[in-house]
Amino acid sequence: MSPTPNIDYENLSGLNAPFKEAYEAEFSRLLEKGWFVLGEQVTSFEEEFAAYIGAPTFLGVASGLDALEMPLKIMDFPVGSEIIVPSNTYIATINAILNTGHKPVFVEPDMDTYLIDPKKIEEKITANTKAIMVVHLYGKPCEMDPIMALCAKYNLELIEDCAQSHGAKYKGQATGTFGFGAFSFYPTKNLGALGDAGGISLSNVDHYDKLKAWRNYGSFIKYKNEYVGDNSRLDEIQAGFLRIKLKALDQITAHKRGLANLYHELLDGDKVILPHRANHLEEVHHIFPIHGKAGSKRKRTE
Repeated sequence: MSPTPNIDYENLSGLNAPFKEAYEAEFSRLLEKGWFVLGEQVTSFEEEFAAYIGAPTFLGVASGLDALEMPLKIMDFPVGSEIIVPSNTYIATINAILNTGHKPVFVEPDMDTYLIDPKKIEEKITANTKAIMVVHLYGKPCEMDPIMALCAKYNLELIEDCAQSHGAKYKGQATGTFGFGAFSFYPTKNLGALGDAGGISLSNVDHYDKLKAWRNYGSFIKYKNEYVGDNSRLDEIQAGFLRIKLKALDQITAHKRGLANLYHELLDGDKVILPHRANHLEEVHHIFPIHGKAGSKRKRTE
């Protein structure tokens, strides 16, 4: 009997191997030019990624955590404001709320999708609620219609944690284009840099100038600081690498969708609960979560 092969959960060397020559050429070009922060590569990546997801504009920042925090900072919510968030998200989402002096209010997930349950949100809204922070976990878009309706009804800001959902769409509209979209380009993501990197997409361009200044010490003009901002600038090298990989993102997504289809076809739905599927969701399958449940006969497909 042949031994079971070891399969890495992540193999970043293999993942980036197809881009090695292009990365090396880009690095050499940038090294010779000598401009490493907020230059033409950052501007070009911002324009290209905004076009890719169909957002009015996009800003590169230093990390996904910064991308989650900065919208909360520029909105000037009262300290201790309540931010609604799914209970099963990664710690970065919660840290962003706590780091900005606010209170996370947890909403349990829909057990079919593992995403925030829109039917459970309204009961958690109070006079202190200022925003809903949704998380498009695993590369699956949240059910945005009822969530957007609640934001309109209670005048709430919407922040989307898109760390795992680059290019995912809900009813044809990309995640990150409903409110503030917070993206991570950490190396393990579908669109991953070779270090920390992040970005913020904006559906409301009125906030663009303040965010752009905020990421650079709150400054529009050197030595003139309008806000108590951050140092959160996407560097030129990572932007250059991301521009190269962005051209291949559709191929990466297609490969993941093909694997997901195989899993749905070949895995025994009587022994595991497979991820929920629906025609109005265009997933990018950052992760393919399987729920093992002894004796289960359910199969989460539509």
